[in-house]
Amino acid sequence: MFALLAILANVAITVVSAQDPVSFNTSSTLFGSLTNCGTSGTPSCGGDPSQENLCCYEYPGGLLLQTQFWDTKPSTGPVDSWTIHGLWPDNCDGSHASNCDPNRDYTDIPRLLREQGADDTLSFMERYWVDIHGRNERFWEHEWSTHGTCYSTLQPSCLRHGSPHGAEAVIFFRRVVELFKKLPTYDWLAAQGITPSEDQTYSLSELTDALKAASGYTPAITCSGRAINQISWYFYVRGSLIDGEFVPIDSPLDSSCASSGLRYYPKSG
Repeated sequence: MFALLAILANVAITVVSAQDPVSFNTSSTLFGSLTNCGTSGTPSCGGDPSQENLCCYEYPGGLLLQTQFWDTKPSTGPVDSWTIHGLWPDNCDGSHASNCDPNRDYTDIPRLLREQGADDTLSFMERYWVDIHGRNERFWEHEWSTHGTCYSTLQPSCLRHGSPHGAEAVIFFRRVVELFKKLPTYDWLAAQGITPSEDQTYSLSELTDALKAASGYTPAITCSGRAINQISWYFYVRGSLIDGEFVPIDSPLDSSCASSGLRYYPKSG
C-alpha cells in the first residue's frame, strides 16, 4: 500500500529555469520515478495539447500559482514564515477551472495522509497550511476539490496500477509542501532588509525588487487595503506534477497593491 508513496518520498523536487539564476535553482537528482514521463518534454503552456499525453503534459491548467498567505488579523502560522494557500492550475490564458471532479472530493485528509505514509507532510501542513478560523481540514479539502482535481497529470488513470485510493491527493499535498519549502518568502524579504513592522511602509517596487533579487523572479503581490496579505509565485511544469520539473517564470499579472505606502504588519504570535 505504501509502495507508491515510498518512491515519492525519494523524489526530490526540481525547479529549473532557462535563465538558471543561481539563488533559485534547486535542481536535484531524481532517485526514483513514478511515471514514464521524464522531464525533457515541453513545459506546460508551450506545446500542442492535441499531440501530448495529458498524463505527462499539464493541460488545460498549465500555468501554476503557488500562493502564500501573510495573515495578521487573526495571525496564523509562525511569526517568521508565510503560510500555504495552495497550488492552482490556471489555464494558460489566465482563466481557470474549478471543482473538476466531484467524485474525488475526498474528506478526512489527515487520515488519507497517515494511511499512505505521509505523516511528515501532515505535520508540516498543521503548522504551515492553516486556516484563519482554525478549520484546517475543511481548508485542505477545499484546496484539493477546487484545484487539485483539475490537474490532468493527477488523474487516477495516470497513476501506477494498484495505487491506493486517493493516492493522487496525497501526491498533491506532498508536492505543494515540497514546493513551498523552496519558496521562503519571509527569508527572502528579510535578506533585503524588509521585515514586518507596525510603523514602516514600503513601496511595491521595493517588495518586488527584493524578491526578484533573492529568487530571480517577480511574483504577484496582493493587498487588503494597504496591507500585503498574499503572494503568488508562477510556474510551468515540465512532465507530470507527480515527478516533473517546476519551471519558474515572472508573474504574467500585475500585483494588485498600491504603488506606495504598503504595510507589512507583524503577526501577533
